[in-house]
Amino acid sequence: MQLVRGLHNLRPRHRGCVATIGNFDGVHRGHQAILARLRERAAELGLPSCVVIFEPQPREFFSPDKAPARLTRLREKLQLLSEQGVDLVLCLAFNRRLRELSAAEFVHATLVEGLGVQHLEVGDDFRFGCDRAGDFDFLLKAGAAEGFSVEAATTIEVDGERVSSTRLRQVLAEGDLACAEALLGRPFGITGRVMHGQKLGRQLGAPTANVQLKRRNTPLSGVFLVSLELDGKSLAGVANIGMRPTVESDGKPHLEVHLLDYQGDLYGRLVQVTFHRKLRDEQRFASLEALKTAIDADIAAARDYWRASPLMTSQD
Repeated sequence: MQLVRGLHNLRPRHRGCVATIGNFDGVHRGHQAILARLRERAAELGLPSCVVIFEPQPREFFSPDKAPARLTRLREKLQLLSEQGVDLVLCLAFNRRLRELSAAEFVHATLVEGLGVQHLEVGDDFRFGCDRAGDFDFLLKAGAAEGFSVEAATTIEVDGERVSSTRLRQVLAEGDLACAEALLGRPFGITGRVMHGQKLGRQLGAPTANVQLKRRNTPLSGVFLVSLELDGKSLAGVANIGMRPTVESDGKPHLEVHLLDYQGDLYGRLVQVTFHRKLRDEQRFASLEALKTAIDADIAAARDYWRASPLMTSQD
């Protein structure tokens, strides 16, 4: 899969494709249905498939402090799109200049002049352009005028409700990881690099890997049973994700993973943490001793769970 950042980096060889546009945050089953149809149409027309995304996501540009929690960072999103067989990703910087483009200007600059789109696959609720004036009907008319076809993606439902990034954030906030997995088609996970932290876990007898989140807020918080993917192995553990209310906070969310019976240096490693079950909410303890007692109980619960689970084991 090829990544192109910005219209100015498009070349003549990129013209002529089947495209879709959106945030694709989470690359959930609804997105996967769009991408499956994209691949089908690309194969039928003998053209490459292209996904147009925005960075930052529009709501992060307009209201960074109130934007919904990211389900996937750009790195994770690109990996998931690659796994879905996408040929090209055009990542547009969402800035004031892009925000001020009218729907017609966006279509002409991006779809017609930039990509030479022959077919466009979008959700029927997709909106774009200055003041979100562009919609599916607008694209139908633009396509008829500019020579590309437009098709609405089929809505995917789970338990009678539409699959969406909004719904996925809701079930994650509720700690319903089984429903999240049904919406995603895979367990929910976060990828990040292990960084140096305060070493507090080590002081409390439970050393942790401090996984970099690069998010203003997270879609879930609390203490979870997790596994960590490293060098092709799945290592069992327990993790806290959130604001760490008992210790001095820097105002940012943290993901700290304690691996059961693991000995090794993870600093600087890029790892994936998969969330399997919620143990409890984050809470503020009266003392570090009370926090240590809770951590010991969490680790004991994790050992019991992984010992009984036929799917995951700690390092061997």
